[in-house]
Formats: sequence, structure tokens, C-alpha cells
Amino acid sequence: MPVNETLGQYGDWAYTTAVAIYVLAMLFFLFEQSFGRKGRQAAARTRVLAGAGGPDEVETTDVPQEPERGRAERIGRMGAALTVLAALLHLASLVLRGVATQRVPWSNMHEYISAICLVGVVTWLVVLRKSPVRHLSAFVLFPVVMLMWIGGSLLYAEPSPLTPPLQSYWIIIHVSAAVIGSGVFLVPGVASVLYLMRSRHERNPDKLAKFGPRLPSLEVLDRIAYRTTVFAFPVFTFGVIAGGIWAEAAWGRFWGWDPKETVAFIAWVIYAAYLHSRATAGWRGNRAAIINVLGFSATVFNLFFVNLVTVGLHSYAGVS
Repeated sequence: MPVNETLGQYGDWAYTTAVAIYVLAMLFFLFEQSFGRKGRQAAARTRVLAGAGGPDEVETTDVPQEPERGRAERIGRMGAALTVLAALLHLASLVLRGVATQRVPWSNMHEYISAICLVGVVTWLVVLRKSPVRHLSAFVLFPVVMLMWIGGSLLYAEPSPLTPPLQSYWIIIHVSAAVIGSGVFLVPGVASVLYLMRSRHERNPDKLAKFGPRLPSLEVLDRIAYRTTVFAFPVFTFGVIAGGIWAEAAWGRFWGWDPKETVAFIAWVIYAAYLHSRATAGWRGNRAAIINVLGFSATVFNLFFVNLVTVGLHSYAGVS
């Protein structure tokens, strides 16, 4: 089936514009992080509680929030609006590429990374509706921008029809589940890294003295990481199972310890251990955050190293 090159070009333009707007929104969020009321209040809470009862009280104690006002808060709201605009353009880039090629827009590394990043951004926008953490948005957008830059430059692929091995309805089921699971995992990965930074500052206030106090409480960061992981894990699990079913239909075996299958299983075990430890052992704090970071690291490793360096049955497409 011929490719509509005009729509493909429009999709590339939408992709590039989305990246540029993400960068601008990230700068706005950094301004709010540095000068906004939430960052100052978090720093003030840290100083007051450290003087009143020590760092252990910071996790569960809060002070009333004043209404948002001022230049930094207005710039933060502009950053959120720009993020929504960029996400719409980002979605348009995938839709245009899909229409141009008459297939699902995640059949190569460029498209797969783009789809994962879109899911990560949408997940964060949902988090912003539930938690007052808008000033942290730059830390989520930074890996998104980096991944999209890599996908749009080093891993760019021209719009083209599906290769024969991918011409199966399982590409819709298996890869879409992998995209959603991996994209959502971006948010708890960032939240857990920020948790460890905040925790380090509370143990030693001289460490990260200018940055650590402006992060939300450990309780907020832990809640974001846990709830998003709870949502992503069953989706990721379904993706792994669907991949095995597709493998049995395509290669005659459900599981063959292919490099990508192996690392995906390792990531699944890590996230399962994280949720199990939270549910049974009551793990909180740094141990749980470290496990979550390890799971996210395995996901990123599977995305890049396994796809681009190792050779296996998944090498023909570099997506699943």
C-alpha cells in the first residue's frame, strides 16, 4: 500500500513542534520550581519542622497552602497549558503517521519511543489533577524531551508500510500494552528518583541544600510512585502475556529467552517485587524507591540496549 508522503511530512512537523513546545514548557516549570510559592513553602516547612522535631516529621506534616498567585505561579500555569498543547501536537504526529502508512504508528523505534513519551506526558497531566506537584513537571519533561530528540534524530525512520513479520493483529494488542505500561512507568521512575533526593536531603540538610527543600514531602512522592505503578503493572503484565501468545503463533514457542523477552521478564519481576513488598512487608522509604528505580532502569535498558545492541528475534523491528 503506498505511503501518503504529505501526511507523513505533516506528522514529522507536528513531532518537531511538539518537542520545541515541551522544551519551552520545561523552562517555564523550572522557573516555577525555583521561584514559585510551592517551592518556597516546601523549603519553609523543612526548616520549621527540622527545628521543631527533626526530619522524621517532614514526611507527614504539612502547612496550609496559600492561594496561588504571583508571576511564578502564572508562568507555571502557562507551562501546563503549553504541555497540553504539545501533547495534542504529539498525538497528531502519531495519528498522521498512522493515516499516512495505513497502520498502527508504533512499528519502529522512532514511533515506539514517541508513543511511550506521549503516554508518559498524559499520565503526568492526570497526576497534576490529583496532586499539587506542577512545579516538578520539568523533571518529567526532561527525559521525554531527551527520548524524543533521540527518536527524532538518531533513530528517525521514514514512514513506510509494515514489514512482513509485523503484519499481524497482535501488533495492536501486544505493542500497545507495552507502550502504555512503559510510558506510565516513566512517572514512578522520576518520582522515585526525586524521593531519594528528598530523603537524602532530610538525612543530611547540607546535601542538596538549595534543591532538596523545594521538593514535595516524601509521602506525596511515594504516593505518586506507588499509585502509577499499580496502574501500569497489570497493563505491562498483559503485554508480556500477549507477546508470548504472538510468539507462539509466529515462532512456534511461547517463550524462548530471547534477549528482549528476558529483560522484559526481569523488569516484570522487579516491579512485582516492589508491589509485593509494599503489600506484604509494608516497605516504605528508600528501599521501595530503589526497587522502583531499578525497574525503570530495566525498562530503559530494554528499550535501548537490547533493541540496538543485542541480536535476537526482535531485532527486525526494534519495538517489542
